[in-house]
Amino acid sequence: MDFQQTQPIFLQIVDWLCDQIIAGDIAAGEQIPSVREIAAKTGVNPNTVQRAVERMLMSGIIQSQRGKGNFLTNNARQQVLNERREKLYNTQLPKLATEIKLLGLPLDDIYQQLEQLIKKQ
Repeated sequence: MDFQQTQPIFLQIVDWLCDQIIAGDIAAGEQIPSVREIAAKTGVNPNTVQRAVERMLMSGIIQSQRGKGNFLTNNARQQVLNERREKLYNTQLPKLATEIKLLGLPLDDIYQQLEQLIKKQ
């Protein structure tokens, strides 16, 4: 996993796990990998991974079952989707709109570029 300098590592681990939830790699009610497994896979200190898990527990994406581990809540995927959409609409799009306006780019060109990028993925 390549970590960026712009965001704390534990938040990047949260995002990485949320990507897996959105993709359906981890289903509702399913156990997530243990802190040690995630630490080994990402090459990160287990304490950092624990911070990520605690963040997900506090947000209600996962729930802990004593002695068994951490499991996705039934509405985890929808919750993650809602949070990501809200972040896109409230944070990322306003920044992009400012840049588009500053550069004087026609919206039709932006739409075509965006459409091509989505098709490539």
